[in-house]
Amino acid sequence: MTESKTDIEISRRRLLGTVGAAGGAGLVLGAAGGALAHAALSEEGGAGGAASSLGATQVAFHGERQAGITTPLQLKGHVLAFDLAPGAGRKEAAALLRRWSETARRLMAGEPSGSEDTGVALDAGPCSLTVTFGFGRSFFDRTGLAARRPAALAPLPEFSADALDPRRGEGDLWVQIGADDALVAFHALRALHKDAGRAARVRWQMDGFNRSPGATAKPMTARNLMGQVDGTGNPKPSEPDFDQRIFVPAAGPGPAEHAWMAGGSYAVVRRIRMLLDDWERLPLDRQEQVIGRRKADGAPLTGGTETTELDLDAFGADGKPVIASNAHARISAPEQNGGAAMLRRPFSFHDGIGADGTPDAGLLFICWQADPRRAFVPVQRKLDRGDALSEFIRHEASGLYAVPGGPRPGEYVGQRLLEA
Repeated sequence: MTESKTDIEISRRRLLGTVGAAGGAGLVLGAAGGALAHAALSEEGGAGGAASSLGATQVAFHGERQAGITTPLQLKGHVLAFDLAPGAGRKEAAALLRRWSETARRLMAGEPSGSEDTGVALDAGPCSLTVTFGFGRSFFDRTGLAARRPAALAPLPEFSADALDPRRGEGDLWVQIGADDALVAFHALRALHKDAGRAARVRWQMDGFNRSPGATAKPMTARNLMGQVDGTGNPKPSEPDFDQRIFVPAAGPGPAEHAWMAGGSYAVVRRIRMLLDDWERLPLDRQEQVIGRRKADGAPLTGGTETTELDLDAFGADGKPVIASNAHARISAPEQNGGAAMLRRPFSFHDGIGADGTPDAGLLFICWQADPRRAFVPVQRKLDRGDALSEFIRHEASGLYAVPGGPRPGEYVGQRLLEA
């Protein structure tokens, strides 16, 4: 017997209600502090318990900060930019952000997107779905808000290793979607695309993935497509200066008209292609010298575990630094960059095999910081001058976006900018 749409929707609500009764608010993660809760869920035993926890985990839409910044890495990601349609301005942008915010709120709560829901995710829980919205530099010109464009949104400088495709960079509006289920992520992508209607059209889209939660015996830092443990040096929410490094303060330097960015952050997005055939020809010891860390566990070549501090003053029997002067870990270390740090939250990508037989694969690099001029830019400049890893990667697309703070209940994302 075929179930009706109503029957399916009721079944989904029962599923979420059952999970809510079992787990309650403990499965609802805020925009920050979700890492420990996620790790605890990943360590649960039992096939049934792990599956239900994975599907039931919900991330809050409302809050001081938008979700998808400090939320633990998700299995599937879609990253895309829209340009406002010709003739669309501030009024149309506000209406679009209002529609998008309501759809994101519903989907992140595990509800259907609305009356025209496609039904793709009717039998799934929220699955840690997050939707994050940002504004590109051009958005402020299109909406007549150039006076309220923050100085930190200045164009990124050119780097010598860049080979950027302008068709896959920048854009008026930026959207990041993440979820621990590919269908839930696609469902959100489809709903937001439909919501855009005639107000905006897609400029570019990139799709990525990470390791599935629970795939390892214990929670651990993810690996990239080079097989390297990737993200060890990330600042931690428990560190006293974490907020200062990653989020725009509620009251700080800059004109008062930029106060709408309080609680927000700046996202740098780069499509970095990995030259995997070249990389995989290197012997293991050479790969480790390029990175400055052991491939097996991510520990520094100077010893210890993954979280052991780099000993940048250690020398080998040959009189050379154990961690080479051009090793990626040395050059990018905060202590080598005046304390500059950013929160890296990437996805891997694989977009097929090229005509020459090489994989079009690599990293959708996404990093977060309170000011890219003091974080991403100085670090990337230094990497650009002498990183041993640069021989094996190509920066193919780039974008910078101002991501405002999270909406209060009853608000839509960006309302404090668009309706001030």
